[in-house]
Amino acid sequence: MEIMTDQRFRKTMKYLRAILIISLIGMALTVVMIGGILVYAKILGPPPLAVPQSTLFFADDGTVIGESHNGQKRYWAPLEDISPHLINATVSIEDKNFFEHNGFDYKRIAGAALADIKAMAKVQGASTISQQYARNLFLEHEKTWKRKILEAFYTIRLEMNYTKKEILEGYLNTIYYGNGAYGAQAASHFYFGKDAIDLTLAEAAILSGIPKGPGIYSPFASAEKANLRQKVILQTMVKNGMISQKEADQAVAEELKLVGEHLHPKTKTAPYFQDAVRNALKTQLKLDERTIELGGLKVYTTLNLKEQEIAEETVSKLMSRDSEIQVGFVAMNPKNGYVKAMVGGRNYEESPFNRAIQAVRQPGSTIKPLLYYAALEQGFTPSTPIRSEQTTFRFEEGTPDYTPHNFNSKYADDEITMAQALALSDNVYAVKTHLFLGEETLVNTAKKFGITSKMAKVPSLALGTSGVRVIELANAYSMFANGGKKVSPVMIKRVENHKGDVIYQQEPFQMKVLRTDLAFVMTHMMTGIFDPKLNGYARVTGSTVINDMTRPYAGKSGSTETDSWMAGFTPQLVTAVWTGYDKGQMITNTVEKTYAKNIWIRFMEEAHKGKPSKAFKAPEGTVGVYVDPANGKIAADNCPVKRLTYFTEGTEPTEYCTDHLSHEQEKKPEQSDKKPKTPWYKKLFQWAS
Repeated sequence: MEIMTDQRFRKTMKYLRAILIISLIGMALTVVMIGGILVYAKILGPPPLAVPQSTLFFADDGTVIGESHNGQKRYWAPLEDISPHLINATVSIEDKNFFEHNGFDYKRIAGAALADIKAMAKVQGASTISQQYARNLFLEHEKTWKRKILEAFYTIRLEMNYTKKEILEGYLNTIYYGNGAYGAQAASHFYFGKDAIDLTLAEAAILSGIPKGPGIYSPFASAEKANLRQKVILQTMVKNGMISQKEADQAVAEELKLVGEHLHPKTKTAPYFQDAVRNALKTQLKLDERTIELGGLKVYTTLNLKEQEIAEETVSKLMSRDSEIQVGFVAMNPKNGYVKAMVGGRNYEESPFNRAIQAVRQPGSTIKPLLYYAALEQGFTPSTPIRSEQTTFRFEEGTPDYTPHNFNSKYADDEITMAQALALSDNVYAVKTHLFLGEETLVNTAKKFGITSKMAKVPSLALGTSGVRVIELANAYSMFANGGKKVSPVMIKRVENHKGDVIYQQEPFQMKVLRTDLAFVMTHMMTGIFDPKLNGYARVTGSTVINDMTRPYAGKSGSTETDSWMAGFTPQLVTAVWTGYDKGQMITNTVEKTYAKNIWIRFMEEAHKGKPSKAFKAPEGTVGVYVDPANGKIAADNCPVKRLTYFTEGTEPTEYCTDHLSHEQEKKPEQSDKKPKTPWYKKLFQWAS
């Protein structure tokens, strides 16, 4: 008996030793496995915390004008910009030991398992905030073992690489609160119309209860269930020592005002401009489509809401709804190139094609200021005379003859000055000047003014037969307005990522490309289209809007059979307007031919209201002389019309006008028999017939 007992004892001990060895091996393997997981997690480093967020677009005053739309509202708010009430309520109901555990609440897991066993069903959750954040970031919400294992692994990585504050901030910015609102900021605005930092205790308790079941506990789904859930959360906060019972009771009694509207409903503000900004983000900043739409960017633009509204209302009021004629409009600050307003068409929903920056149309006579600037560089002055008469230009090497025509075939049949030629838009003067300078000159000058559209080296280029974009013309005229400095159209001032880091900042850039004196001389000549004193054989081209003007403007109109333009400026603002048909249909309606000028003057007048009236200031190196507009000579006492005209110092006229002297005054002994010399400019143009 004793022998058998001893044998049994030895067998039992052997069995126990085997179990112990197996247990030790199992424990060792578990330790190795856990260690391996931890090492692997450390090697992988911190997992990315980026989540899809709405990109916001701001006007120059900080007003949100639009956002990307992917069906979800997401706005990142730093933890310090979230109400402490919402933070405490969330921690209290979701994970009261959040700041003590390492990502897993083992006591809570055991309790949940016991509750599930008793109920023979899944009745209690044990996921910590860290686990839920890992699930929201990286996983689907499917109930599988694979998902649970991956969730645990990502939780370990989060806890190893991020602080509790960072994890809590991320969780509060990614949790779903129902009705398309992700994160505390979006939810606070949707439900209560306020920032997350301003939530009261009562509001915070309502919000923190929604994630458990957005379709059940949202106050818009069931006010009764939302209120019951609110009470549970408040009592949990009392139990956890976060608030007093009195505070809880006051919160329950508080009357809540629900809004039910997202922070930035889809807006129609400047849709063409917003498209242009998105394109600039891609082409200039080299951002990909996903980053632009889902990166949570904050894009601060140059748009002026008041001026944009004026532009849109002006177009809507002045252009007939029954007409299919289209419009392209750009307003810019000439000092820095900031685009203040943009209209790319009559109806964005029907046609998102942006005629302000995409359409290439013939500019007509609006190209002439660039031509005449080039002429000033070559020694022309506002008083340089050339004969205006119907002229046929004949060329060698098989180039066909060319006969430009003035509007209504009206010609001076006499000499006119450059100042007159610009104000009256004389085409013969322009073509003669263009051919004298050489066809290459205007092509190169256009490039100097920032025009990138291709220019054809042909005689008719002087009359604007090569297409340009509206934004290019506005930019070119900006160089006259700012005294000759190169600028480029700017629509984006600054871009921040979802963390608030500045990833792009517009740097001011100005480079002198025009002579300041000549830019001013040209600008002053461009005021002549609004000056009846320059009236000659035809009306000045700005005569139809003179009565609407309350301040000095410089500008130039232009027209072809299919295009109507008006571009002009003050020292503060440059605006270019094109109107025409998309398919190049001829503009035959008299009213439609006036749209561009009328839109331009109405906008400029409204946009300048309340601003000081600034004259164009003459720079050093220029001199003002009163001349007779008819001949460009110094005006004498007998001249019926005198106009102040500016010249580069040393090029001003020295000859007095004698056209209005009596016969006795004009006939002087020293002048009587002297044969006048032929001026250089007449010799140059004797070949034209």
